[in-house]
Parts: sequence; structure tokens; C-alpha cells
Amino acid sequence: MTLIAIEEHWITPDLTAALRALPDGQQDDSLAFNEMGDKQSRLEDLGAGRIAAMDEQGIDISVLALTPPGTHPLAGPEAVRLSRAANDLAAAAVDRHPSRFRALSTLPMSVPEEASAELKRAATLGHVGAMVYGRAGEILLDDPRYDDLFATAERLGQPIFLHPQLPSAALRDASYRGFAPLTDLALATFGWGWHLDAATAALRLILRGTFDRHPDLQIILGHWGEMLLFWLDRADTLSRVAGLKRSVADCVRQNFHITASGMLNPALLQHALSVTTIDRLIFSTDYPFQQPSREAISGFLTHLPTDADREKFSSGNAAALFGLTV
Repeated sequence: MTLIAIEEHWITPDLTAALRALPDGQQDDSLAFNEMGDKQSRLEDLGAGRIAAMDEQGIDISVLALTPPGTHPLAGPEAVRLSRAANDLAAAAVDRHPSRFRALSTLPMSVPEEASAELKRAATLGHVGAMVYGRAGEILLDDPRYDDLFATAERLGQPIFLHPQLPSAALRDASYRGFAPLTDLALATFGWGWHLDAATAALRLILRGTFDRHPDLQIILGHWGEMLLFWLDRADTLSRVAGLKRSVADCVRQNFHITASGMLNPALLQHALSVTTIDRLIFSTDYPFQQPSREAISGFLTHLPTDADREKFSSGNAAALFGLTV
């Protein structure tokens, strides 16, 4: 069975250096996770080492996506330059290994007027979508300045992957501090904050009427929906208050795709299937931060009820969403 993984991270040394050179207060502390073990070398490898890891896991195609925080903390021309450079490098990797790689584009979201232009340019390079985060500096993803980006993504059929990122300094101060430094960081990231932050960004997009204006726009959420699926009944009560043409639940079921991010827990799968449909669920490993074995992946796929469902989850839905030929 063909296996496509759609949230497989990478980074460039130049981007790491630029992010590390930011002044105190603007740096993203979650970069520390890249430096644990062999993560940095795995992230920088867009060649034989990554393909060997894919072969070991049984993954046929990886959709490459720059690791958090992307270029979002950077400003002005530097954000544009490094976003373009990343997209060129990813396109070159796809050209070298066309049967194994596809890529999501990196956008200079701190310069909203440039984000749409780079999405269009990256699409001409062969990128199959984009990965963004819920905030660039102080600009939230639902800011009206991004509406042209969403209109462009809808027109080009480019899905947008909304990935978690470190919450703002103010939010960390209010909710995620008071323990040992590493516990503070873990609470603000993989333990809780990343996921709540991404779910809130997704919900704000809906409440802003984004999908009323752009009914064909497609968004991807990782980690089984970043908590949003599990609180959808309650979140749906916002629909009438916000005056939406389509309810929160309708938008989640019709405009959002959900990926596993390497969290191969059958209980999470079953809950996702109780909220949305198999046509909206997609496999991913969140490489290199999660590296499930071939055996773990194969065992998880047995929890899908039919061969047809397994095919959709493992490759069919991704192929349809990104226009891939398998």
C-alpha cells in the first residue's frame, strides 16, 4: 500500500542562523528541540539520509515542510529573501528525487503583501501547498491583510497547513511559566500550548468568516485536529453569535483536513472518525520529531475498518488534496 506522509520537516543552516541572530525577546525557544540528539542533521538532510529513513518506515512520498517557526519571526526583506531561498531549495530537492518528495512552500507572513506573491511563485516551482502558523510577530492569521493570500490559495487550489508554534511572550507569561525552564517550555509547546494555539488560530479563521468568503479554501490541521475536533460541539455554539453563513462544524467538516502527526493512537483515530469522515484524514509522521517504525505504522493501519479506508488514509486523500500522481 502506498504511503504518503505530509508533515515532514526540514530546515536550512542559513535560516537557523538568522533565527538565532534575532535579539532577545524575538527568538523562538522551541529551536532548542531541533538541537536534541540528531534532529538538526536530519532536518538539514534533503537527500540520501532522509530517503533511507523513509525506506525504513515504508514511506513512499514525503511532503516536505519547513520546521517551526519557519520565517515567521523574521521581518521585511530578510523574511522574503529566506522564504524564497527555502522554496528554491525545496524545489531543487523535489527535482532531484521526483518520485519521493513534494514540498509545501514557506511564506514571508510578517510581510502580508508579499505572502500571496510568494505562494504564486512557489506554485510555479511545483510546490503543492503552504505551511503557515497562527501568528507572525503581532499579526494574527485571521488579520484582514491575509485575505488576498487565502483568495490566492483558493484560486490556485493550494491547501494551507496551519501548524503549531510557540505562543506569544505575553501568553507564555500569563499561562505557561512558573516551573523549571524546561518544564515551562514543554508546557508551552508539545505538552499543551502549541496545540491550543493552533486550534485557536483555526477557530479564529472560521469566526472571521474566512470560509464564507472562500468556500473552497482547504486548511490542514495536525495532531488529530489540534484539540478542535474534541471540543467541536461546544465551539459550534459560536456560529450563531458570530453571524456565520456556515456553522463552525460545517467549516471543520468541509474545509479542514486532519493529519496524525505521528500520534498513532487508535483512540484518536476513532474519535476523529466520529466527528469527521475518512475522506478528511491523512497520514503523517512529523519527521524527525516523531519516527514511528514500519511495524508501528502497519499495526496502526489495521485499526481502519476497510481496505478502502486504509487506502484513503495512507495515500488517497493526500493524493487528491495535493494533486499527486501515485
